[in-house]
Amino acid sequence: MATPTPNSPTQNPSSTPADIRWIYITASNREEARHIGQTLVEEKLAACVNLLAPMESIYVWKGALQHDEEVVLIAKTTGTAVPSLTQRVKELHSYEVPCILSIPVALDEGNEDFLAWIGEQVEAG
Repeated sequence: MATPTPNSPTQNPSSTPADIRWIYITASNREEARHIGQTLVEEKLAACVNLLAPMESIYVWKGALQHDEEVVLIAKTTGTAVPSLTQRVKELHSYEVPCILSIPVALDEGNEDFLAWIGEQVEAG
């Protein structure tokens, strides 16, 4: 294991938050997705947001079958930030009913340093 530096995430697994989440969000286009993602990071509601595009969604809306190209956002955050993050996305989003799904992350798997970094970034807000 590398020696921690002053700018590296905490190396102590005990500092990993008790609840890390991936928030899956869809947006109408890259501009909207980028605005939502940047706002979530700037306001410390998410440590990091990935934008994945293009993506096609197939669904029924108001009785009609829809095929739309969208952008997926994956926000990394803590469980305690989910309600505020969800509310903020609803405020920023163009959709009447935006897709915002919270997916728990297994804390005993993956890079503990990265999980700790997520907690440090979000809890600092």
